[in-house]
Amino acid sequence: LSNKVTREKVSYRNRYGIDIVADLYLPKEMDINKKHPAIIVGAPYGGVKEQGAGIYAQKMAERGFVAIAFDESYNGESGGNPRRISSPEIFVEDFSATVDYIGTRPFVDRNKIGVIGICGSGGFSISAAQVDRRIKAVATVSMYDMSRVKSEGFNGSLTADARNKYLDQIGEQRWKEFEGGEVIMNELPRKIDEHTDPISREFFEYYRVPRGFHPNATTEFSMTSDFSFMNFPLMENIKTISPRPI
Repeated sequence: LSNKVTREKVSYRNRYGIDIVADLYLPKEMDINKKHPAIIVGAPYGGVKEQGAGIYAQKMAERGFVAIAFDESYNGESGGNPRRISSPEIFVEDFSATVDYIGTRPFVDRNKIGVIGICGSGGFSISAAQVDRRIKAVATVSMYDMSRVKSEGFNGSLTADARNKYLDQIGEQRWKEFEGGEVIMNELPRKIDEHTDPISREFFEYYRVPRGFHPNATTEFSMTSDFSFMNFPLMENIKTISPRPI
């Protein structure tokens, strides 16, 4: 923790009644009797607030912003069951829920709330800003459109036949899980070699090594979650954010 900031664990509910747990970072010398700009930081897909999101939030607090990094629903310390669910609609909602929370702090200027979305949350933050005009600016870091990669494959590599085959597998898996069968997870590989694709390699080199590892960041999401991503284009209305800056 920087000696220039304070950090407080906070919680609030999204509109689904799920408790979101976050770390609130404040400049140590901040005058709480004045209004200050705020930054919401979303974690990478599969990440948690203690990793990159917390680093960005702390750095922004050092620069005078009220900053908050949160765990997505069903993940990290946030609520929601069953665990390790991935939902584009709910992950987008989590950003708006965080706007609800931060905008009701007496020391925050509601007209100066911005968002930083890292990796997968870059897509979720843009989707949130498309409809939540309380978000006045969006910055993304290594933005990754999870809806596109799920529905089209990396660089559009998923053929129509392959997509339909995978959708059939998910449908079969839903029947199995409904009848009490094992929940299948999509996750990063436990080891890499010369045949590992570059995206998995980069994720591995962050999440599976000591510099980035956190026990709450398992990088596992249920296979059946992919139905939603194939049916929920995150960037569909990106032009409507203008003239707010991205």
